[in-house]
Amino acid sequence: MRHIGLDVHQGFCEVAIREHGKTRSAGRVASDRDALELFAGSLGPTDEVAMEATGPAMEIARIITPHVARVVVANAQEVRAISHARVKSDRFDARTLADLLAAGMLAPVWVPDGETQVLRRRVARRAALVRQRTRAKNEIHATLARCLLGRSPFSDLFGKKGRAWLGEQQLGVEEAETVSGCLRQIDFLDVEVAQIDRKLSEWAVSSEDARRLMSIPGVSAGVAAALMAAIGDISRFGSPRQLVAYLGLDPKVRQSGDEPARHGRISKRGNAQARSVLVEAAWVTIRQPGPLHAFGERIRARKGAQVAAVAVARKLACLSWQLLTKGEDYAFARPSLVRSKLRRLELDAGAASLPTRHGAQRISANAAEKAAERQLIEHAEAAYRRLIADWKATGPAKTGGGATRGRAPSRPSKRQAARQATAQTPAL
Repeated sequence: MRHIGLDVHQGFCEVAIREHGKTRSAGRVASDRDALELFAGSLGPTDEVAMEATGPAMEIARIITPHVARVVVANAQEVRAISHARVKSDRFDARTLADLLAAGMLAPVWVPDGETQVLRRRVARRAALVRQRTRAKNEIHATLARCLLGRSPFSDLFGKKGRAWLGEQQLGVEEAETVSGCLRQIDFLDVEVAQIDRKLSEWAVSSEDARRLMSIPGVSAGVAAALMAAIGDISRFGSPRQLVAYLGLDPKVRQSGDEPARHGRISKRGNAQARSVLVEAAWVTIRQPGPLHAFGERIRARKGAQVAAVAVARKLACLSWQLLTKGEDYAFARPSLVRSKLRRLELDAGAASLPTRHGAQRISANAAEKAAERQLIEHAEAAYRRLIADWKATGPAKTGGGATRGRAPSRPSKRQAARQATAQTPAL
């Protein structure tokens, strides 16, 4: 068995081979498909290859994987032997990768399949286009501020009425050129974003997991797409905590000696796009009645609205893990709202409009159905509040003589055990 390290660059890959306890440099391979396929064909079925997770690493791994026993794509930030080394060269990095692979000290990252990779690229491109569009809109707002024109009397400056008002303003020649140029950029970016939204909607319509996530209040097709692009295969996460840590929503912990653990801000590791859309969805979820609303209100009363939004985002990640793992929809979803979201998704994907005559399929809910759904959701929220009040009424847990300082005992009290034996499984 040979252990091969590849130091991947845009134009070439530096190769190092460890065999019979010795590591040697083996030259370079061009970073193009033909050269890499020829290189992969020269490897043996028992060889193992390691590389850092840089730009073309995933595609190189797909080319090499069928020819070798294993390909390890390692997180570049966690390869401390390379990032903290005093010597920095391509040959040294490749040899270090081969040595670490032979020693079993490289933790592999997940290599997404083709469908997930396409979804990731579309979600990332959409986020980049939205940032560019926001930058152009901010430039127009800055121009209005420089010219002492203040804010637009219309809520949407870039809508039909807002643009008409903008065209009536007296601007200097250079400022008018700035505004017209930014408007052209916004129009172009609107078309590009709409095309990607159409592709994402087509994917979400055919994805059972995306439709299942959309049963959660506040989770739209865009949020579901960004979350599924980051997750990929849910089976690679053994627990909700692993998914929360992967998304960077877990708090930093510092503990040393006999001192109790101190929890700080969230780690912000992993996919920043998925984390940001979850926080945006949390703001919407908090405003709707239900157990998640009660949970957010409880956190906001103690730590403020910003911390509550992040806590609800973490709860949404845990809930998503439960739904995707068990193959179930959200238990407290409002059927009429879910139907409306799914129908809007189908229309965005290019579906034909439904007839509005009597006997046709009904999407929107009538007043009685809305009232009944709201009553059920309010009852679920009240049940969650009673559960929390019951839990608080038991008082702080008693610590035994052998308990670790700063930690509560794992065994429940008699009152807790009696209540848990008769109570149903909590919603959250």
